[in-house]
Amino acid sequence: MTELQETVLVTGGSRGIGRAIAETMGARGWQVFLTYVHQQEQAEDVCRRIMSNGGKAEAFALDISDRDGVAAFFKEKIKGRIHLGVLVNNAGLTKDGLLLRMKRNDWDSVLSVNLDGPFACLQEAAKIMIRQKKGRIINISSVVGQSGNPGQANYCAAKAGIIGLTKSAAQELGVRNITVNAVAPGFVSTDMTRDLDSEARKKFLERIPLGRLGEPEDIAETVAWLASDRAAYITGQVIAVNGGLYM
Repeated sequence: MTELQETVLVTGGSRGIGRAIAETMGARGWQVFLTYVHQQEQAEDVCRRIMSNGGKAEAFALDISDRDGVAAFFKEKIKGRIHLGVLVNNAGLTKDGLLLRMKRNDWDSVLSVNLDGPFACLQEAAKIMIRQKKGRIINISSVVGQSGNPGQANYCAAKAGIIGLTKSAAQELGVRNITVNAVAPGFVSTDMTRDLDSEARKKFLERIPLGRLGEPEDIAETVAWLASDRAAYITGQVIAVNGGLYM
């Protein structure tokens, strides 16, 4: 029987933190499966970069808020086709607004993508990893999931939920040799933070002891470490990568 390729699945892998995770894991020798919703060209560019360095990668369109779509994706693209070594739940979105003015749809869509979607992916991945008797699940939370943030009640609630999901799943799946951890980035230099005006950026920097925004690679290196054998005895933890920022 042919041995299946050891693979990492990165949701939302076309840009920002997801892109850095995909490229870093590819450089570590993992075959990379990454998903995207709208950014097909960017996702394919990530794959090309990984393959140009001798790695293997494929990109797939997947809306993780579609539970039936997630189940079908795992059945058709993952189960029996690869050895799913690591799931990185990274995909997410923001729709900010003060809570008294927040529209129901903005609440629902953010919770659907940022919490329901990761749960659906974790559930499907766990079924496969249990049969493999090994696996790593790494959920991307946020510093604001630990602290809250004005104007982001939906996003903060979802990212706090990710932490609870991580700890509960770690307790259920540990006996199956599956670790479940979360990474909580602080303010990272991505498309969202690049749009900040100079005054807002200055205020953020003043609150960070290291005096700079994080880079996507800072998060990616932490994910790669959690996926490695060196982190085999770590589960149920939230690793803060935030330059010392605590609100």
